[in-house]
Amino acid sequence: MDIPGRNATLTIVMSIAIHNLKGTVAALFVLVTFSTSCFAQQADSRDEDELLQKLAQSTPDQAIALDRQLQALWSQSGSASADLLLERGREALDEGDVDAALDHLTALTDHAPDFAEGWHLRASAFFGVERFGMAAADLEHVLTLNPNHYEAIYGLGLIFEVIGEPRKAYEAYSRALAIHPHHEEVTNAVNRLKPQVEGKAL
Repeated sequence: MDIPGRNATLTIVMSIAIHNLKGTVAALFVLVTFSTSCFAQQADSRDEDELLQKLAQSTPDQAIALDRQLQALWSQSGSASADLLLERGREALDEGDVDAALDHLTALTDHAPDFAEGWHLRASAFFGVERFGMAAADLEHVLTLNPNHYEAIYGLGLIFEVIGEPRKAYEAYSRALAIHPHHEEVTNAVNRLKPQVEGKAL
């Protein structure tokens, strides 16, 4: 999950119905944990399954190329207009124009609701402007369409951290790491939370 301003201090403004947000994210966590085989994937499942199997057994160098192939596969909508909206949304995010990005990506999710990457990128945009409830809802769409989307699971872990649920964040990160064992940011997150989570367990 490419997060604009990832190093910025994350604060929850007003009190964005924190209990409702926790409920939404907790339900989403159940989805991540238990539904991996329950939903049809929208990309070519054979290609994706093969790439994911290779990724799970890869070396760090091999993982770089496999990750790129998976990202490319997940970015194929099968529609020229959807691909254009995705590209425009990415360009707007790269330029820091979140409002324009949200316009493009909302048009994309309306036009192609079964295209997981549109929801994922919009979740990134919502996260970047601290609209965590909206980000969590979009991640739910991503993981319904593609339960193996490790970037979306990583994004879920980030939201858990923000709302003060380190154990659930750690479990989400661990799930993402099981799929992509050489993901640098997920590895760093696991290492960051491990002492805190293990300390609470003692």
